[in-house]
Amino acid sequence: MTDDTAATAANAAATAVDTRPTKIMYVAEATAHGGRDGFVSSQDGQLALQVAMPPALGGDGNGTNPEQLFAAGYSSCFHNALVLVGRRAGFDLTGSTVAAKVGIGPNKQRGYGLAVALSVSLPILDAGIAAKLVDAAHEVCPYSNATRGNIDVTILLG
Repeated sequence: MTDDTAATAANAAATAVDTRPTKIMYVAEATAHGGRDGFVSSQDGQLALQVAMPPALGGDGNGTNPEQLFAAGYSSCFHNALVLVGRRAGFDLTGSTVAAKVGIGPNKQRGYGLAVALSVSLPILDAGIAAKLVDAAHEVCPYSNATRGNIDVTILLG
């Protein structure tokens, strides 16, 4: 590592925002059997799903897949963060929605990576206010904090 690279890394570490929880308030537990062609279930019995490779990846598609589960989790979590920041700012977000698309593909390290596109609809708000609320939600949402700097996340406001 060159001196410039080390200095850049040290500066990035010094300015990085620590988004780790200070207190764990809830723990979700799930178990997978058979990987992408198997079964997943939560310890509380609320989730019990067949998992299958999607046809685009060579599977039969006769089940959900990790990307769909991630999309469902991210979209619901981001929407909750959006409603929270909207309420704090005094706005009613009735009719708002968040849809997530999660893509998977090979990366340069001979593994696989993800990319996310969130489509946010805030039909009763001015575009400028909506953009500020989306930015604030992106800072609050645990999924956004977990993925920041790790995968590409695009947010489309429409």
